[in-house]
Amino acid sequence: MALHQLADQIVRAAVVEDRSFGDLLPQLMEASQTASPTEMNAAMPRLADGIAEAPPNLGGWLAIVTGAWIENGADAETAAGRAVVERITEVTSGALAFANAWEEATGGKPPDMQDEQPSQQAVDTVAPKLGDGTVGAIMAWFALPQYVMAGSTVLQNAPSIRAGLTDRDSRALTAGQAVQYLGQMDHYHALLRVLDGERLLVLDRASRKGWTVAIGGIGDNFQLHVLLAGALIGRPGGLTGDRPAPEILACFLNADVPPGPPVVSSPWNLVDAHGEWIWNEGVPADIPLVNGTRVVVIDPPSYERTFPAGRRFPMMAASIRVEAAYLPEDLDNWWAHIPPAKR
Repeated sequence: MALHQLADQIVRAAVVEDRSFGDLLPQLMEASQTASPTEMNAAMPRLADGIAEAPPNLGGWLAIVTGAWIENGADAETAAGRAVVERITEVTSGALAFANAWEEATGGKPPDMQDEQPSQQAVDTVAPKLGDGTVGAIMAWFALPQYVMAGSTVLQNAPSIRAGLTDRDSRALTAGQAVQYLGQMDHYHALLRVLDGERLLVLDRASRKGWTVAIGGIGDNFQLHVLLAGALIGRPGGLTGDRPAPEILACFLNADVPPGPPVVSSPWNLVDAHGEWIWNEGVPADIPLVNGTRVVVIDPPSYERTFPAGRRFPMMAASIRVEAAYLPEDLDNWWAHIPPAKR
């Protein structure tokens, strides 16, 4: 049977909660092992229907299939990828409702969503609080790991979906509340905060020069730190110093990290427009906006920092581009509001 036909059958079963779903799922997974990306792409719209409409416990398996297809070459920027991301916030909210009801009823932690299964005890515990929403909340609780795993794959591979997210802050808030129950959610929460097509104003305190730099797909400030060095050191009108080697920069852009991995030395300190350190463990979205612009100030390093090469999210390709360069006299209005370097 063709892959798109299997996908149609399993979605029909999932939406009406037909018992045949359990038999069709291994068939779909087996067929997926030899399917081409073209075949998977052709079946993706049907999976999108199931992810959006099926109960969470069955839709979660369709989300897992979508993630696996993406990792095997299917296009992440499809209706199925979008459906996964759109469904996650709803499922997370249901899972949080279950957790809150359980904690209110018992004073203890809810069942482990990865190691335990739905039970009559769970129903009896939360039903007085959740009423008609009991079954949906329980299904959401135990299905959340599947959605988060698939959603992390989608967001790493689909810059247009990341960039097109609406209510990003609300989504991130909901995901952040679930981190305490599911460690994987920390990765998904961070991916929701990835900036794409974001323009930074980068100011060098020593030379008083500056640049507008557009970034995308950067998972943390370790990555930002190194990519800024690659973009600004050694370019005409740029900064002097030791530019990271091309093979090192590739590890922070889109290449696999060689065994080891190589160790990178940081060329400077980064601070924001208020003089506060931009911590490497943070993300570019943490850099505060000043009149709608995130400002990065380059200072000499106060001590030697070293860290391993690589990206926090290995499947997510990053980009950085210098769009404009400014002379010191162009930046007088900015420097007037930048506090002196901390000693």
